[in-house]
Amino acid sequence: MSSTTLVTLSPRATAAQRRRAGIGTIANPRRNVVLTVLTAIIVVYSLLPLVWLVINASKTQGELFSSFGLWFSGDFALFDNIGRALTYDDGVFLRWFGNTLLYVIVGAGGATLLSILGGYALAKFDFPGKKAVFAVVIGAVAVPGTALAVPTFLMFSEMGVTNTPLAVIIPSLISPFGLYLMWTFATEAIPTELMEAARIDGASEFRTFWNVCMPLLAPGTVTVLLFTMVATWNNYFLPLIMLRDPDWYPLILGLNQWNNQASTAGGEPIFDLVLTGSLLTIVPLIVAFLFMQRYWQSGLAAGSVKE
Repeated sequence: MSSTTLVTLSPRATAAQRRRAGIGTIANPRRNVVLTVLTAIIVVYSLLPLVWLVINASKTQGELFSSFGLWFSGDFALFDNIGRALTYDDGVFLRWFGNTLLYVIVGAGGATLLSILGGYALAKFDFPGKKAVFAVVIGAVAVPGTALAVPTFLMFSEMGVTNTPLAVIIPSLISPFGLYLMWTFATEAIPTELMEAARIDGASEFRTFWNVCMPLLAPGTVTVLLFTMVATWNNYFLPLIMLRDPDWYPLILGLNQWNNQASTAGGEPIFDLVLTGSLLTIVPLIVAFLFMQRYWQSGLAAGSVKE
């Protein structure tokens, strides 16, 4: 024989009281429908340009302007377009791709390393003027990079550094947002007691940082690396004013040159190569996000649960 216990809650009972009493909350169906529709609109808005790019990169030059842009038509020419894009003008696309990798590996990689070191030091060490440094970092985050591009160009011009890879790499090494992000992340991710225990065991400051703290900073490191990598990969204005030699162009600037060439009266019609090159340009970013997303997602949840 079983007994049944009836639980009566007042209409003013909180959600926590209802959960403790074992009574689930009934979701608002109308609200769910609205959220679903809004999410679908955002997804379509985000993916539509990528779908359009993939479809049109598979078309020939003649089919680009004679067929519907959001559907395939005629022969599937994607692989032919990729081959032409990689070999056009003596393979200059590969040269631009190599330049972009150089700027990302040295510039974004260096910016990530400096952000880790600076954020760790600011989060775990006290020194005179720390509040002033915090104010400077916050102010630097609020200043757009384009506002500093012209003064940087004038300074580099006096130093004779323009039209060289250093003119793009050196400014890319500074990431105020990355520094601030690592600062806040290191503050919560690294327990001070853990560092003190490592020091008591005889570990040096470098060993404490490298063996104890760096593994805890991995999610934040990946997040900063993704942000700096995307910023450097898509950086257009800085290379535009710093570089004159097309041999040092990154991909985004080289594709703009192709587009201007195709748009000029009497120029060679290579819009199919522009679209194919644009598709090839975003593929490494997609691969990087897919490869590092598990580290990134773990970083978003870090510190959300407190023992």
